[in-house]
Order: sequence, then C-alpha cells, then structure tokens
Amino acid sequence: MNEKEIYAAALGLIDLTSLNGTDTYTGIASMTEKVNRFNEVFPNYPLPASICVYPNFAFTVAHTRKVDDVHVTVVGGCFPASQSPLKVKVFECVSAVQDGADEVDIVLALNSFLEGNRDAASSEIREIGRAIRAVNPGVLLKVILETGALSDEQIAEASFLAMEAGADFIKTSTGKMQPAATPQAARIMCGCIKKYWEKTGRMVGFKPAGGISTPEDAVTYYNIVKDVLGEKWLCKRYFRFGASRMANNLLSALEEREIKYF
Repeated sequence: MNEKEIYAAALGLIDLTSLNGTDTYTGIASMTEKVNRFNEVFPNYPLPASICVYPNFAFTVAHTRKVDDVHVTVVGGCFPASQSPLKVKVFECVSAVQDGADEVDIVLALNSFLEGNRDAASSEIREIGRAIRAVNPGVLLKVILETGALSDEQIAEASFLAMEAGADFIKTSTGKMQPAATPQAARIMCGCIKKYWEKTGRMVGFKPAGGISTPEDAVTYYNIVKDVLGEKWLCKRYFRFGASRMANNLLSALEEREIKYF
C-alpha cells in the first residue's frame, strides 16, 4: 500500500475520541451527528470504527448515532487513574454497557501491578469482563497498560497478564500521562500478542493511543502491526487508533487541503 492508501485505511481504524473535562451532552451529540453525516461529505473514505467518550455519554452516543457499524466506546473503571474500589469500577462499566456501550476501555490496576500483586491486577480485569459480558456477551474489553509508567520488561508482563485475564485488546496509554504511545512499546505489545496467539490460537487486538495525531504516526503504527502481526490484524476488529486530532489530519492529507470536519 502507498501512503495515501494507509491514510484512508487508518481512518476506518480510529476510535474518534473526546475525553475532556469540558465535554457536554450537546457537544458529544454534535460529534456523533458529524459521524452520521460523514459518508455524505466524504463518500470515498471509511467511517471511524467507534466514538470513544466518558461513560456518562454512552447513552447520548448510542441514541444519536445512525450508523450501526460505528461502535460506542467508553473509558471505564475510573479512567484514567483506576484508583477507586473495584465495586465502583464494575458499576461504572456495567452501567455504560446498559446504556449502549459496545466497547469498554479500562486501565490496568497499576496500584496492584507495580507492587507486584499480579493476582489482584488480573482479578480486576476478569471481574469487570464477567460483569459487562453478563449484560452484553459481545462487548469488547480493552485494557490500557499505561506503558509510559512501565519498563520494557513490565510492558511485556502486563501484556500477557491482560490477555490471559480476558482482554480483547491491549492498549498503550490513557493519553493523560507522558510518555504516551511509542513505537518501542507498540513493538513489544504486538510481539506479545503474536506469542499469545501462537500459544492459544486467540487473536487479541492492539490499540496505540496517546499523542498519536499525524498521518506519519498512522503509517508508523500501521506498519508495526503489519510487520509484527501480519495482514489479518489490519482490520478494525483487531487494530484501532485512539485519536482525536488524527482524523482531521488524515482527511487533510488525503484531500490535500486543510480540513477541520471533526
């Protein structure tokens, strides 16, 4: 594929994200309406894979969207710090799925993981997974590792822990701390996904997020996934970008003019 073909493919892999303290119901509904109209304005490009918001906006997105192919994603489990009792995290995630969320992104319990209590970190993922799948068996669970807080060795360990606990995707970062996504972390995580797949036969998705905004970023991470995992991962079921600005930047590169649609 040439660069422009990758740009177009990457548009269809984006979790179009708004995670601001100033988000409002009206603003989130407006963003969703832009997704509804996207193919009228840009008929030659794919829709984003999902719209990613805070849990309280799940109902708004679910009841505003008119394109079923675009999922409702929420960041749950007391994102971004994950510093709350497990029962609160479970309640928040379950409520979001009841409100229409198709996908839930949670943060690995770093308070347990960094203290060496891997069982506690794993059991949180399992319990949240069981609870949300009791509401919707098809819901996707993504686990954010917050790789900027981890060594390379810890990134690999956290990747396997999350996958073994039932994660459908592993994700680099919340975007709320630095460093966020890096090519180095991406290669480690994709390598772990490959080893896990070879061992179990289960394909787990990969989502780089945080600080990803340019067409060049899209090409970098697209090629990492292609090189490490192969062509079968280059679809929205197994590969996402967590991004807010990248959609406009990709459209601008494709159309060769400045576009501020989203």
